[in-house]
Amino acid sequence: MKSRTYQIKEVANIAGVSSRTLRHYDEIGLLVPSHRSAAGYRLYTDADLLRLQSILVGRSLGLALEAIRQSIDDPALDRVALLRQQREALVARAKATADMIRSIDAAISMIKPPHKQELDVVDMKAIFDGFDPAEYEAEVQHRWGKGDAYKESTRRSRRYTEDDWHRIKDESNTILQDAIALLNSGAAPDGGPAMDVAERYRRWVDRWFYPCSPAMHAGLAELYEGDPRFAKYFDDRAVGLASFLSAAMHANSQGG
Repeated sequence: MKSRTYQIKEVANIAGVSSRTLRHYDEIGLLVPSHRSAAGYRLYTDADLLRLQSILVGRSLGLALEAIRQSIDDPALDRVALLRQQREALVARAKATADMIRSIDAAISMIKPPHKQELDVVDMKAIFDGFDPAEYEAEVQHRWGKGDAYKESTRRSRRYTEDDWHRIKDESNTILQDAIALLNSGAAPDGGPAMDVAERYRRWVDRWFYPCSPAMHAGLAELYEGDPRFAKYFDDRAVGLASFLSAAMHANSQGG
């Protein structure tokens, strides 16, 4: 019996991903369809869909694409064992999420009783849509330890008001949206427009968090692409953004 094949739109619908994501995975060799039609269209098999599932689970667990590739391309891979490991990780995450939800419910009951309309305490994560100022301290500590940059980031973050955090978020979103537009247009990460965006991002970090020299920015570029947590943050906004922005930051730090 001939194995069934799926066109890219069918795979996108089945897996809940965009066709652009599938094309990107093909271009970087992470998920290359097993067949092509006479007209050159991508044709995926059941085995390809199983590979895609492993990729998507890995991404949901915060793994970088290269780490996922190394895992599923390992000649000694036991796919059933891998799926069981992924399942265990997801069960642990579900438990952690449930614990967090209970914690949030408890906080709501304490901060906002039914008879009150205003909060007595500002929850920074709530007003900043998941943005955690501590992430910027964490990235500095991860890369350089608790040195001057870490201390300065901590000092600045503690003095910011709610309006400051909204402004920080808006500026960051504008810069990243411009980076995504360049990525989608096929612009080169070492080209002038991409380097301009990288420089704006460096100045944003420098202004709001800690002095960010070109050398320090190059270090952040390595962190953003190499650390699964930061890579996921950017790639959740647009597939390939972490690599694109990292390359633009490297190019900018070297003056092109």
